[in-house]
Amino acid sequence: MKKVVLPLLMLCLAPAALRAQEEGSAVNEYNKWSIDAAFGTNKAANPMTPGYHMQVTNLFHADLGFRYMFNNKFGLKLQGGYDVLNDDGSGSLEFETKVMSINLQGYANLGRIMDFQTWTKRLNLLGHMGIGVGQIKTDTREGGILNPDAKDRIGSFIIGMTGQFRITDRVAFNADFTMYNNFSQHRTWDGGPYNNEDGSQKTFQGFDSTLYTATLGLSIYLGKHEKHADWYVEEKSNELIEMEDRLAELETMMNDTDKDGVPDYLDSEPNTITGVAVDSKGRTIDRNQNGVPDELESYIENNNKQMEQKIQQVGAGVEQLINDGYVNVYFDFNKDTPNAQSVNGINFLIKYLKENPNKSADVIGYADEVGNSDYNKDLSERRAKNVKQILVDAGIEEGRLNIVGNGSQSLGNDTKAVRQTVRRVTFVLK
Repeated sequence: MKKVVLPLLMLCLAPAALRAQEEGSAVNEYNKWSIDAAFGTNKAANPMTPGYHMQVTNLFHADLGFRYMFNNKFGLKLQGGYDVLNDDGSGSLEFETKVMSINLQGYANLGRIMDFQTWTKRLNLLGHMGIGVGQIKTDTREGGILNPDAKDRIGSFIIGMTGQFRITDRVAFNADFTMYNNFSQHRTWDGGPYNNEDGSQKTFQGFDSTLYTATLGLSIYLGKHEKHADWYVEEKSNELIEMEDRLAELETMMNDTDKDGVPDYLDSEPNTITGVAVDSKGRTIDRNQNGVPDELESYIENNNKQMEQKIQQVGAGVEQLINDGYVNVYFDFNKDTPNAQSVNGINFLIKYLKENPNKSADVIGYADEVGNSDYNKDLSERRAKNVKQILVDAGIEEGRLNIVGNGSQSLGNDTKAVRQTVRRVTFVLK
Protein backbone atom coordinates (compact mmCIF):
# COMPACT_ATOMS: atom_id res chain seq x y z
CA MET A 1 0.00 0.00 0.00
CA LYS A 2 2.82 2.40 0.88
CA LYS A 3 4.44 1.94 -2.52
CA VAL A 4 1.18 2.94 -4.21
CA VAL A 5 -0.10 5.72 -1.92
CA LEU A 6 3.13 7.75 -1.57
CA PRO A 7 3.75 8.18 -5.32
CA LEU A 8 0.11 9.23 -5.77
CA LEU A 9 0.41 11.79 -2.98
CA MET A 10 3.64 13.19 -4.43
CA LEU A 11 2.03 13.39 -7.89
CA CYS A 12 -0.90 15.34 -6.46
CA LEU A 13 1.37 17.73 -4.54
CA ALA A 14 3.89 18.27 -7.38
CA PRO A 15 2.07 21.21 -9.06
CA ALA A 16 1.90 23.10 -5.77
CA ALA A 17 5.60 22.41 -5.13
CA LEU A 18 6.58 23.69 -8.58
CA ARG A 19 4.43 26.79 -8.10
CA ALA A 20 6.16 27.46 -4.78
CA GLN A 21 9.56 27.16 -6.44
CA GLU A 22 8.56 29.59 -9.19
CA GLU A 23 7.28 32.10 -6.64
CA GLY A 24 10.52 31.74 -4.67
CA SER A 25 12.61 32.40 -7.79
CA ALA A 26 10.56 35.48 -8.58
CA VAL A 27 11.35 36.94 -5.16
CA ASN A 28 15.02 36.00 -5.04
CA GLU A 29 16.57 37.42 -8.23
CA TYR A 30 20.29 37.48 -9.00
CA ASN A 31 22.73 39.17 -11.37
CA LYS A 32 23.48 37.34 -14.60
CA TRP A 33 26.24 39.34 -16.34
CA SER A 34 29.95 39.37 -15.51
CA ILE A 35 33.18 40.61 -17.04
CA ASP A 36 35.96 38.02 -16.73
CA ALA A 37 39.57 39.13 -17.22
CA ALA A 38 42.69 36.98 -16.72
CA PHE A 39 46.45 37.01 -17.26
CA GLY A 40 48.96 34.17 -17.07
CA THR A 41 51.23 31.73 -18.89
CA ASN A 42 50.89 29.41 -21.87
CA LYS A 43 52.59 26.32 -23.22
CA ALA A 44 52.27 25.09 -26.80
CA ALA A 45 52.73 21.41 -27.56
CA ASN A 46 53.29 19.81 -30.97
CA PRO A 47 53.94 20.84 -33.75
CA MET A 48 57.44 22.36 -33.92
CA THR A 49 59.94 22.54 -36.80
CA PRO A 50 63.25 20.69 -36.15
CA GLY A 51 65.79 23.14 -34.73
CA TYR A 52 63.19 25.26 -32.95
CA HIS A 53 62.50 24.97 -29.24
CA MET A 54 60.00 26.78 -27.09
CA GLN A 55 60.16 27.99 -23.52
CA VAL A 56 58.58 25.68 -20.95
CA THR A 57 56.15 28.46 -20.09
CA ASN A 58 55.65 31.71 -21.93
CA LEU A 59 54.67 34.49 -19.60
CA PHE A 60 52.09 36.07 -21.75
CA HIS A 61 48.52 35.03 -22.07
CA ALA A 62 45.62 37.45 -21.63
CA ASP A 63 41.89 37.03 -22.16
CA LEU A 64 38.78 39.10 -21.70
CA GLY A 65 35.26 37.75 -21.75
CA PHE A 66 31.62 38.67 -21.23
CA ARG A 67 29.61 35.95 -19.51
CA TYR A 68 25.83 35.61 -19.20
CA MET A 69 24.24 33.02 -16.90
CA PHE A 70 20.78 31.77 -17.89
CA ASN A 71 20.30 30.57 -14.30
CA ASN A 72 22.56 29.76 -11.36
CA LYS A 73 23.85 26.60 -13.06
CA PHE A 74 24.41 27.25 -16.80
CA GLY A 75 25.54 30.10 -19.03
CA LEU A 76 27.49 31.30 -22.11
CA LYS A 77 30.65 33.36 -22.51
CA LEU A 78 32.08 35.28 -25.46
CA GLN A 79 35.85 35.61 -24.99
CA GLY A 80 38.84 37.03 -26.80
CA GLY A 81 42.42 35.91 -26.15
CA TYR A 82 45.97 36.95 -26.93
CA ASP A 83 49.10 34.76 -26.60
CA VAL A 84 52.79 35.30 -27.26
CA LEU A 85 55.12 32.30 -27.78
CA ASN A 86 58.94 32.63 -27.82
CA ASP A 87 61.98 30.45 -28.40
CA ASP A 88 63.82 29.21 -25.33
CA GLY A 89 66.91 31.35 -26.12
CA SER A 90 69.39 28.48 -25.93
CA GLY A 91 70.06 26.27 -28.93
CA SER A 92 66.90 27.26 -30.80
CA LEU A 93 66.48 29.48 -33.81
CA GLU A 94 64.77 32.74 -32.91
CA PHE A 95 61.03 33.17 -33.36
CA GLU A 96 58.09 34.99 -31.87
CA THR A 97 54.52 33.81 -32.46
CA LYS A 98 51.41 35.78 -31.63
CA VAL A 99 48.02 34.08 -31.39
CA MET A 100 44.81 36.10 -31.45
CA SER A 101 41.56 34.22 -30.90
CA ILE A 102 37.87 34.57 -30.21
CA ASN A 103 35.61 31.85 -28.88
CA LEU A 104 32.16 31.01 -27.53
CA GLN A 105 31.95 28.70 -24.53
CA GLY A 106 29.22 27.11 -22.47
CA TYR A 107 29.64 27.33 -18.69
CA ALA A 108 28.43 24.96 -15.96
CA ASN A 109 28.38 26.17 -12.35
CA LEU A 110 29.68 22.94 -10.81
CA GLY A 111 29.67 24.43 -7.31
CA ARG A 112 25.89 24.87 -7.39
CA ILE A 113 25.31 21.57 -9.18
CA MET A 114 27.35 19.73 -6.51
CA ASP A 115 25.92 21.79 -3.61
CA PHE A 116 29.16 23.44 -2.49
CA GLN A 117 26.98 25.78 -0.40
CA THR A 118 26.51 22.98 2.14
CA TRP A 119 30.16 23.32 3.22
CA THR A 120 31.51 26.65 1.88
CA LYS A 121 30.28 30.15 1.05
CA ARG A 122 33.54 31.37 -0.52
CA LEU A 123 34.75 28.63 -2.88
CA ASN A 124 33.22 27.67 -6.22
CA LEU A 125 34.07 25.72 -9.37
CA LEU A 126 33.13 26.45 -13.00
CA GLY A 127 33.53 24.07 -15.92
CA HIS A 128 33.60 25.42 -19.48
CA MET A 129 33.71 24.07 -23.01
CA GLY A 130 33.34 25.57 -26.47
CA ILE A 131 34.76 26.33 -29.90
CA GLY A 132 36.75 29.22 -31.33
CA VAL A 133 38.77 30.57 -34.23
CA GLY A 134 42.11 32.31 -34.28
CA GLN A 135 45.04 33.66 -36.25
CA ILE A 136 48.71 32.81 -35.82
CA LYS A 137 51.40 35.28 -36.90
CA THR A 138 55.08 34.33 -36.56
CA ASP A 139 58.27 36.39 -36.98
CA THR A 140 61.46 34.32 -37.36
CA ARG A 141 65.13 35.27 -37.51
CA GLU A 142 67.64 33.21 -39.41
CA GLY A 143 71.20 34.46 -39.67
CA GLY A 144 70.08 37.74 -38.11
CA ILE A 145 67.55 38.36 -40.91
CA LEU A 146 63.89 38.90 -39.90
CA ASN A 147 61.34 36.85 -41.84
CA PRO A 148 57.95 38.34 -40.89
CA ASP A 149 54.35 37.47 -41.64
CA ALA A 150 54.23 33.68 -41.47
CA LYS A 151 50.46 33.55 -40.94
CA ASP A 152 47.89 30.83 -40.36
CA ARG A 153 44.26 30.51 -39.36
CA ILE A 154 43.09 27.87 -36.92
CA GLY A 155 39.97 26.50 -35.31
CA SER A 156 39.94 25.33 -31.71
CA PHE A 157 38.03 23.03 -29.43
CA ILE A 158 38.26 24.38 -25.85
CA ILE A 159 37.79 22.78 -22.47
CA GLY A 160 38.78 24.08 -19.04
CA MET A 161 38.12 24.46 -15.33
CA THR A 162 37.97 27.62 -13.21
CA GLY A 163 38.30 27.73 -9.45
CA GLN A 164 36.74 30.76 -7.75
CA PHE A 165 37.15 32.57 -4.45
CA ARG A 166 34.47 35.15 -3.62
CA ILE A 167 36.09 38.37 -2.39
CA THR A 168 32.84 40.39 -2.25
CA ASP A 169 29.39 40.03 -3.76
CA ARG A 170 30.72 42.04 -6.73
CA VAL A 171 34.19 40.54 -7.24
CA ALA A 172 35.58 36.99 -7.35
CA PHE A 173 39.18 35.82 -7.77
CA ASN A 174 39.66 33.14 -10.46
CA ALA A 175 42.33 30.52 -11.18
CA ASP A 176 41.82 28.84 -14.54
CA PHE A 177 43.39 26.02 -16.55
CA THR A 178 42.32 25.63 -20.19
CA MET A 179 43.30 23.42 -23.13
CA TYR A 180 42.91 24.64 -26.72
CA ASN A 181 42.95 21.64 -29.08
CA ASN A 182 43.46 23.06 -32.59
CA PHE A 183 42.38 21.79 -35.99
CA SER A 184 43.01 23.04 -39.54
CA GLN A 185 46.46 24.32 -38.52
CA HIS A 186 48.79 24.57 -41.56
CA ARG A 187 51.90 25.95 -39.85
CA THR A 188 53.94 24.96 -36.84
CA TRP A 189 54.06 27.16 -33.75
CA ASP A 190 57.39 28.57 -34.97
CA GLY A 191 55.88 29.54 -38.35
CA GLY A 192 57.24 26.72 -40.50
CA PRO A 193 55.18 24.46 -42.79
CA TYR A 194 53.28 21.69 -41.01
CA ASN A 195 54.67 18.63 -42.81
CA ASN A 196 54.16 14.90 -42.71
CA GLU A 197 56.98 12.65 -41.53
CA ASP A 198 58.13 12.19 -45.14
CA GLY A 199 58.49 15.98 -45.59
CA SER A 200 55.35 16.52 -47.66
CA GLN A 201 52.99 19.26 -46.45
CA LYS A 202 49.84 18.15 -44.74
CA THR A 203 46.60 18.85 -46.53
CA PHE A 204 44.49 18.41 -43.39
CA GLN A 205 45.39 18.65 -39.75
CA GLY A 206 43.35 16.93 -37.06
CA PHE A 207 43.30 17.59 -33.34
CA ASP A 208 47.07 17.15 -32.96
CA SER A 209 48.05 20.71 -32.03
CA THR A 210 47.51 21.90 -28.47
CA LEU A 211 47.93 25.09 -26.47
CA TYR A 212 47.63 25.10 -22.69
CA THR A 213 47.00 28.18 -20.58
CA ALA A 214 47.10 28.77 -16.81
CA THR A 215 45.80 32.13 -15.59
CA LEU A 216 44.81 34.21 -12.59
CA GLY A 217 42.08 36.80 -12.92
CA LEU A 218 38.91 38.45 -11.68
CA SER A 219 35.18 38.24 -12.32
CA ILE A 220 33.43 41.61 -12.02
CA TYR A 221 29.71 41.11 -11.48
CA LEU A 222 27.22 43.51 -13.08
CA GLY A 223 23.63 44.15 -12.07
CA LYS A 224 21.36 45.66 -9.45
CA HIS A 225 20.88 42.58 -7.30
CA GLU A 226 22.93 41.56 -4.29
CA LYS A 227 24.39 38.31 -5.61
CA HIS A 228 25.51 36.90 -8.94
CA ALA A 229 24.34 33.56 -10.33
CA ASP A 230 27.77 32.07 -9.50
CA TRP A 231 26.92 32.35 -5.79
CA TYR A 232 23.15 32.40 -5.72
CA VAL A 233 21.40 29.56 -3.86
CA GLU A 234 17.66 29.21 -4.26
CA GLU A 235 15.82 29.50 -0.99
CA LYS A 236 12.76 27.36 -0.41
CA SER A 237 9.52 29.22 0.11
CA ASN A 238 7.45 28.64 3.25
CA GLU A 239 4.86 26.86 1.15
CA LEU A 240 7.46 24.45 -0.25
CA ILE A 241 8.90 23.78 3.22
CA GLU A 242 5.41 23.05 4.55
CA MET A 243 4.81 20.75 1.57
CA GLU A 244 7.97 18.78 2.29
CA ASP A 245 7.04 18.52 5.98
CA ARG A 246 3.63 17.18 5.03
CA LEU A 247 5.18 14.60 2.72
CA ALA A 248 7.58 13.52 5.48
CA GLU A 249 4.67 13.22 7.92
CA LEU A 250 2.68 11.17 5.42
CA GLU A 251 5.65 8.89 4.81
CA THR A 252 5.98 8.32 8.56
CA MET A 253 2.28 7.48 8.77
CA MET A 254 2.72 4.89 6.02
CA ASN A 255 5.40 3.00 7.98
CA ASP A 256 4.58 -0.64 8.66
CA THR A 257 6.60 -1.61 11.74
CA ASP A 258 5.42 -5.22 12.01
CA LYS A 259 5.49 -5.80 8.21
CA ASP A 260 1.93 -7.14 8.10
CA GLY A 261 0.85 -4.98 5.13
CA VAL A 262 -1.22 -2.56 7.24
CA PRO A 263 0.24 0.97 7.85
CA ASP A 264 0.88 1.81 11.51
CA TYR A 265 -1.74 4.56 11.59
CA LEU A 266 -4.42 2.00 10.59
CA ASP A 267 -2.93 -0.92 12.54
CA SER A 268 -4.83 -1.86 15.71
CA GLU A 269 -2.01 -4.28 16.63
CA PRO A 270 1.25 -2.69 15.38
CA ASN A 271 3.39 -5.41 16.99
CA THR A 272 1.95 -8.60 15.54
CA ILE A 273 4.30 -11.49 14.81
CA THR A 274 5.76 -11.00 11.33
CA GLY A 275 4.34 -13.45 8.82
CA VAL A 276 1.15 -14.29 10.73
CA ALA A 277 -2.08 -13.59 8.83
CA VAL A 278 -3.95 -10.44 9.93
CA ASP A 279 -7.29 -8.81 9.12
CA SER A 280 -7.80 -5.39 7.46
CA LYS A 281 -7.04 -3.63 10.78
CA GLY A 282 -3.76 -5.48 11.35
CA ARG A 283 -5.15 -7.81 14.03
CA THR A 284 -4.00 -11.42 14.14
CA ILE A 285 -6.75 -13.87 13.18
CA ASP A 286 -7.80 -15.80 16.32
CA ARG A 287 -11.23 -17.34 15.70
CA ASN A 288 -11.40 -19.33 18.95
CA GLN A 289 -10.26 -16.29 21.00
CA ASN A 290 -7.65 -18.26 22.97
CA GLY A 291 -4.94 -15.64 22.55
CA VAL A 292 -2.96 -17.75 20.01
CA PRO A 293 -3.01 -16.80 16.30
CA ASP A 294 -4.81 -19.46 14.27
CA GLU A 295 -1.84 -19.88 11.92
CA LEU A 296 0.54 -20.52 14.83
CA GLU A 297 -1.93 -22.74 16.62
CA SER A 298 -2.31 -24.86 13.52
CA TYR A 299 1.45 -25.27 13.28
CA ILE A 300 1.72 -26.42 16.89
CA GLU A 301 -1.20 -28.83 16.49
CA ASN A 302 0.52 -30.33 13.47
CA ASN A 303 3.66 -30.73 15.56
CA ASN A 304 1.66 -32.57 18.26
CA LYS A 305 0.15 -34.82 15.62
CA GLN A 306 3.65 -35.69 14.45
CA MET A 307 4.50 -36.69 18.02
CA GLU A 308 1.45 -38.96 18.20
CA GLN A 309 2.36 -40.52 14.85
CA LYS A 310 5.86 -41.10 16.17
CA ILE A 311 4.45 -43.02 19.12
CA GLN A 312 2.23 -45.13 16.89
CA GLN A 313 4.71 -45.81 14.07
CA VAL A 314 7.92 -46.35 16.00
CA GLY A 315 6.57 -47.53 19.30
CA ALA A 316 9.23 -45.51 21.05
CA GLY A 317 9.25 -45.35 24.82
CA VAL A 318 8.09 -42.31 26.68
CA GLU A 319 11.58 -41.51 27.88
CA GLN A 320 12.96 -41.59 24.34
CA LEU A 321 10.18 -39.28 23.13
CA ILE A 322 10.99 -36.77 25.90
CA ASN A 323 14.71 -36.87 25.19
CA ASP A 324 14.10 -36.52 21.43
CA GLY A 325 12.33 -33.21 22.03
CA TYR A 326 8.73 -34.22 21.43
CA VAL A 327 7.61 -32.88 24.80
CA ASN A 328 8.06 -29.10 24.93
CA VAL A 329 6.86 -26.00 26.72
CA TYR A 330 6.32 -23.01 24.38
CA PHE A 331 6.58 -19.23 24.95
CA ASP A 332 5.38 -16.10 23.20
CA PHE A 333 7.86 -13.55 21.84
CA ASN A 334 10.04 -12.03 24.57
CA LYS A 335 8.03 -13.80 27.31
CA ASP A 336 9.40 -16.07 30.05
CA THR A 337 6.08 -17.59 31.16
CA PRO A 338 4.60 -20.54 29.20
CA ASN A 339 1.70 -19.84 26.85
CA ALA A 340 -1.69 -21.57 26.94
CA GLN A 341 -0.90 -24.43 24.56
CA SER A 342 1.99 -25.64 26.76
CA VAL A 343 -0.23 -27.13 29.50
CA ASN A 344 -0.23 -30.63 27.99
CA GLY A 345 3.55 -30.75 27.73
CA ILE A 346 4.01 -29.73 31.36
CA ASN A 347 1.38 -32.19 32.62
CA PHE A 348 2.96 -34.95 30.55
CA LEU A 349 6.34 -34.47 32.25
CA ILE A 350 4.81 -34.10 35.76
CA LYS A 351 2.98 -37.40 35.30
CA TYR A 352 6.13 -39.15 34.07
CA LEU A 353 8.39 -37.86 36.88
CA LYS A 354 5.83 -38.81 39.54
CA GLU A 355 5.56 -42.31 38.10
CA ASN A 356 9.39 -42.60 37.91
CA PRO A 357 10.77 -41.10 41.16
CA ASN A 358 14.30 -42.33 40.37
CA LYS A 359 14.49 -40.12 37.27
CA SER A 360 15.81 -36.56 37.14
CA ALA A 361 15.71 -34.09 34.25
CA ASP A 362 17.64 -31.22 32.66
CA VAL A 363 15.22 -28.37 32.06
CA ILE A 364 16.68 -26.70 28.94
CA GLY A 365 15.55 -23.23 27.82
CA TYR A 366 15.87 -21.74 24.32
CA ALA A 367 15.20 -18.39 22.61
CA ASP A 368 14.84 -17.46 18.94
CA GLU A 369 17.52 -15.54 17.01
CA VAL A 370 15.88 -12.13 17.43
CA GLY A 371 17.97 -9.93 19.78
CA ASN A 372 21.57 -10.14 20.95
CA SER A 373 23.12 -13.33 22.30
CA ASP A 374 23.57 -12.12 25.92
CA TYR A 375 19.92 -11.15 26.23
CA ASN A 376 18.76 -14.42 24.65
CA LYS A 377 20.98 -16.40 27.03
CA ASP A 378 19.35 -14.69 30.03
CA LEU A 379 15.85 -15.13 28.56
CA SER A 380 16.38 -18.87 28.00
CA GLU A 381 17.53 -19.31 31.62
CA ARG A 382 14.48 -17.44 32.95
CA ARG A 383 12.20 -19.66 30.88
CA ALA A 384 13.86 -22.80 32.28
CA LYS A 385 13.61 -21.46 35.87
CA ASN A 386 9.89 -20.71 35.50
CA VAL A 387 9.14 -24.18 34.11
CA LYS A 388 11.16 -25.74 36.94
CA GLN A 389 9.14 -23.76 39.47
CA ILE A 390 5.88 -25.07 37.95
CA LEU A 391 7.17 -28.62 38.28
CA VAL A 392 8.27 -28.02 41.88
CA ASP A 393 4.88 -26.50 42.72
CA ALA A 394 3.29 -29.65 41.26
CA GLY A 395 5.21 -31.85 43.72
CA ILE A 396 8.47 -32.69 41.91
CA GLU A 397 11.53 -32.49 44.17
CA GLU A 398 13.72 -29.48 43.27
CA GLY A 399 16.89 -31.56 43.42
CA ARG A 400 15.68 -33.71 40.53
CA LEU A 401 15.59 -30.72 38.18
CA ASN A 402 18.65 -29.01 36.64
CA ILE A 403 18.32 -25.69 34.81
CA VAL A 404 20.19 -25.14 31.51
CA GLY A 405 19.96 -21.91 29.47
CA ASN A 406 21.08 -22.60 25.90
CA GLY A 407 20.36 -19.10 24.52
CA SER A 408 19.20 -18.66 20.91
CA GLN A 409 18.68 -21.54 18.50
CA SER A 410 18.20 -21.64 14.74
CA LEU A 411 16.40 -24.35 12.77
CA GLY A 412 17.69 -23.01 9.46
CA ASN A 413 14.29 -21.75 8.29
CA ASP A 414 13.68 -18.25 9.64
CA THR A 415 9.88 -17.92 9.47
CA LYS A 416 7.39 -16.72 12.08
CA ALA A 417 6.07 -20.14 12.84
CA VAL A 418 9.52 -21.68 13.13
CA ARG A 419 10.68 -18.92 15.50
CA GLN A 420 7.62 -19.60 17.67
CA THR A 421 8.58 -23.29 17.84
CA VAL A 422 12.17 -22.42 18.80
CA ARG A 423 10.99 -20.36 21.80
CA ARG A 424 10.62 -23.34 24.13
CA VAL A 425 11.81 -25.38 27.07
CA THR A 426 12.66 -29.02 26.41
CA PHE A 427 13.80 -31.87 28.69
CA VAL A 428 16.50 -34.53 28.89
CA LEU A 429 15.89 -37.34 31.36
CA LYS A 430 18.69 -38.88 33.39
